[in-house]
Amino acid sequence: MKKRIAVLISGSGTNLQAVINAVDAGIINAEIVLVISNKADAYGITRAQNADIETLVLQHTDYNSRLDFDLAMLEQLEQKNVDLVVLAGFMRILSDEFVRHFSGRMLNIHPSLLPKHKGLHTHQRALEAGDTEHGCSVHFVTAQLDDGPVALQAIVPVTATDREQQLQHKVHLREHIAYPKVIAWFCADRLRCIDNKLYLNDELLPANGFKLPFDALD
Repeated sequence: MKKRIAVLISGSGTNLQAVINAVDAGIINAEIVLVISNKADAYGITRAQNADIETLVLQHTDYNSRLDFDLAMLEQLEQKNVDLVVLAGFMRILSDEFVRHFSGRMLNIHPSLLPKHKGLHTHQRALEAGDTEHGCSVHFVTAQLDDGPVALQAIVPVTATDREQQLQHKVHLREHIAYPKVIAWFCADRLRCIDNKLYLNDELLPANGFKLPFDALD
C-alpha cells in the first residue's frame, strides 16, 4: 500500500522536485497528497501544481503564535491521513507539540555532516573550519534543532579552490540523491525509528547514519 506524503516548503522547491521525480519514476512507493508553503510566492508551489499535486499556502504571519500556525498545519495534515512529513527547505522552527505529533514520521535534510555545522551558513562555515569533507544529512526531526537521528549522510570533498557557491552547488546535487533514497526506505518499511534509534532492514544504523560516498550515483 502506498504511503501518503506531505511536503512542507518555503522556497524554490528543488528537493521537492527531486521527490516528485522519484515518485513518478516508481523509486518511492508513495503519493504526495499535499504540499504546504508558508510563503505565497514560493516557486515550489508552482512545481507541485505542475505535477497535479494539491497545494496549500498557510502564511505564518496570519497567526498569533507559532503554535497556532503549527496546529493549523497539523489539522490539514491529519485530514490527509499523512504517513510521512517531509521538510524540504521549510524555514520555520516547529513547535514541540507539532514535532511530538509526528515523531518518527518527519524527515529533514540539512546541508552539513551533522553534528557539524548545525543552523545556517553551513557551506561558508565548513570552508572557514578547513573541513576536507562536507555534505548533507537526512535525519528524523526532534525538538532540538538539526539534532534528530541521522539516516544517511552524502559526502562531497572540499577542494582548495572551492568557494561557498561552488560548495553549495555540489551539496545540492547530493541532496537530490540522498533525500529520495531515505524517503524510499521509509515508504518501503525498510527504515524505522524506534526510541530515537534508526534501523535499516532491521539492522541498527551507526550514529551518523548510512554513508553515501561522493562517487556513488544512487
